Amino acid sequence: MTAASVCGPVAMAQTPPATVGQQYVPAPWWMRDPVIASMGHVRAEVPANRATFSATFQTIERTAPEASARAAEQVSAISRSLAAYGPDVVRVETTLTTRPLYEQYRDGDGVLQDNVRADRVQRYQVEAVISVTVRDVSVLERVYGAVVAARPTSIGRVAFRLEPDNETTAWLADQAVGDAARRADRAATSAGARRGSVRVIDPSGRTCQTDVLAGWPSYGSGAPAPTTVEVTGSRVRRDPAGAPTPLIEVQREELLDAGSGTVVDYLATVPAMSNSLVPEDSTSLTLQPPMQWLSAQACVVYALD
Repeated sequence: MTAASVCGPVAMAQTPPATVGQQYVPAPWWMRDPVIASMGHVRAEVPANRATFSATFQTIERTAPEASARAAEQVSAISRSLAAYGPDVVRVETTLTTRPLYEQYRDGDGVLQDNVRADRVQRYQVEAVISVTVRDVSVLERVYGAVVAARPTSIGRVAFRLEPDNETTAWLADQAVGDAARRADRAATSAGARRGSVRVIDPSGRTCQTDVLAGWPSYGSGAPAPTTVEVTGSRVRRDPAGAPTPLIEVQREELLDAGSGTVVDYLATVPAMSNSLVPEDSTSLTLQPPMQWLSAQACVVYALD
């Protein structure tokens, strides 16, 4: 698990509003003395820990009970196999859908139409769909392989998601508070002061909002007129996947002269792609959970010594 702090608002030293004590306009207790408010941020990249996919088994029989029994027989074996992992590792839900297949005829335009009449039912089609949720992705490839081996009519793609556990959530909160303390230390030192004890910890960050810190509440006509702020640049880190991609053009003659077995092998020899990874076997099945970002914030108000 890796964590990276994200540049946020600089910690701000605050003094109580001039009207503290004025009737009906009380300041919060933690602003009656000089304080410093610091916003802490943390981002962590962790692998997804949940995976879901579905598979469909289709049967066609003369009667609905026969079709349902055949479909249930198809999914029962794989359901028992997956149930052996336990509900904390793999969960399986099964649904059955039955529909009649009617005798067909061609209309005046030659288009096939269903003769939707109870006495014109020729077969019954039953679709059994198993929805698989893998709660331990370390067994995902084995579970997926077992479902494929059961020869379903179709199988859906694997979708990943992240469900943070309590330990991860608590760790993020601790890191955000620690980042706020480091920011407050730097700001207080730069101002010639020293960070004191904690007054407020607000995970929502609302306490560090400008309208809270600048006045409690805003005092009407005495407030300064808003100024225009022009942003000329940004230090916000952007996703490199959205950056322009260099174009590499290869002529047919160059590819043939190189003697590479595949286009992928040739690209591995291009200097611009020298650090790229070339798969050895494109037919192997790999179901690796993608990395996902988690973030947390905390507004911490400290006394100033």
